[in-house]
Amino acid sequence: MTRPLVLVVAAALYNDKGEILLAQRPEGKSMAGLWEFPGGKVEPGETPEQALVRELHEELSIMVEESHLEPLTFASHDYPNFHLLMPLFRCCVWTGDVNPREGQSFKWVAPSALHDYPAPAADIPLFDVLSGTRPGRV
Repeated sequence: MTRPLVLVVAAALYNDKGEILLAQRPEGKSMAGLWEFPGGKVEPGETPEQALVRELHEELSIMVEESHLEPLTFASHDYPNFHLLMPLFRCCVWTGDVNPREGQSFKWVAPSALHDYPAPAADIPLFDVLSGTRPGRV
């Protein structure tokens, strides 16, 4: 069975303490209550970097320059109705204060504590890489 490929992009935003921002999916959305990296779908004609700059502004009110996005790793995951491909970028520099615009909660989390937060299946391998439980580009 062929499922559509969905391309989304995400950011591991690091604060000055080395913590990573996780956002909780709000009620009414699929996978509500789970914790994930900020980001979203890549629209037709966008590069992943352009999409992430747009999504971070839309979701969190911050401005990020493409040059501050460092490719980190990616997830490729089969869900029942689609296949998700998600590049993850590291970002340590942005302008503005993190202010969620879509009703989501957020937390700054030490990399070693990422697995304390229930997450969508596609995010777990990314948590593994960032927490050091699985080798990867970090």
